[in-house]
Amino acid sequence: MTSVPLTRRTVGPARVYLGAYTGDDAERGIGVARVDDATGALRLDAVTPAADPSFLALASSGRVLYAVHETGGEGRVSAFSLDRDGGVTGVLGSCPSGGGAPCHLSVHPAGRHLFTANYATGTVGVVTLAPDGAPLEVSQVVRHVGSGPDPDRQEGPHAHMVLTDPAAPDRVLAVDLGTDSVHGYAFDAARGRLTSERETRLAPGSGPRHLALHPVAGAAYVLGELDSTLTACAYDRATGALTPGPVVSLLPAGVSPAGNMPAEVLVSSDGRFVYASNRGHDSVAVFAVTGSEGTGLRLLGHHPCGGRGPRHLSLDPDERWMFVANQDSGSVAVLARDPATGALAPSAAPLPYPEVVCVLPKAPVA
Repeated sequence: MTSVPLTRRTVGPARVYLGAYTGDDAERGIGVARVDDATGALRLDAVTPAADPSFLALASSGRVLYAVHETGGEGRVSAFSLDRDGGVTGVLGSCPSGGGAPCHLSVHPAGRHLFTANYATGTVGVVTLAPDGAPLEVSQVVRHVGSGPDPDRQEGPHAHMVLTDPAAPDRVLAVDLGTDSVHGYAFDAARGRLTSERETRLAPGSGPRHLALHPVAGAAYVLGELDSTLTACAYDRATGALTPGPVVSLLPAGVSPAGNMPAEVLVSSDGRFVYASNRGHDSVAVFAVTGSEGTGLRLLGHHPCGGRGPRHLSLDPDERWMFVANQDSGSVAVLARDPATGALAPSAAPLPYPEVVCVLPKAPVA
């Protein structure tokens, strides 16, 4: 397994965009914060009003920000234009998301489409984008079918994440908590169409929520929200096939998963470490990646998340800082990261932001 070296930025401070649940407060929405290069501290510069922008994504150009609106009824997707400094300059447009309660979205690398995961309806939407990045229409809706053993959370399909393999843009993976599965699709970018290829089953009742792909090795790590596990899978980029392998607990030995709900998983860009958040235990689990294929996971420890209810994790462009969106404490924690050991430690004071559920860093535009 070959590591990918980190590169350092040479221009101005990074930005961080904050997604949150807003309820009926019309003044709340997407936060825009600036990162202090020396400490990682966040300073809130502006808030763009938006209804329940629960997940955010950036266009590859870095000049368009996308948000899902996880409101009642049919969800929506909006696009916001950004200036060179990362500030929001206006709304480019909005359209339906292709289902109810959209909780995740990702942009195809070609920049002509984005994908949505709609939790309430168990659907994946394909949204066509205009040349300026504005969402035009939902061109396709794919509906998952099935259920799981948990009667409260798995009575039907619940799509929770959808992403394109950056190394194979014709492969799209969708994680479904309700059916205990990961759906693999072929994507025709010219036609904007998904074609179902396979469905990989995870452990019954595990409730897969998110997954992260190893940047080099053929491996993927699937986070189980309902059983507090992480499943290391072999991943064939040529075919898109996932093969579940070792399963590890996201909690310390002897700690019951009752009341714990893991939320996010990510891999460092050098492929050496995997991080996952634990809501309930209020920690970040850290694993070392082992084996030539990247499917070995060795627990290194658990670090306090700097708040309560860590919903989302992200790393700054240099991967010196980890940002943790702690929904229950309404704050974004900043943790210093040791790139040699993967260890985390408290750094700057948390940034208050009510019901924050997504934290999206952006490198400055040169």
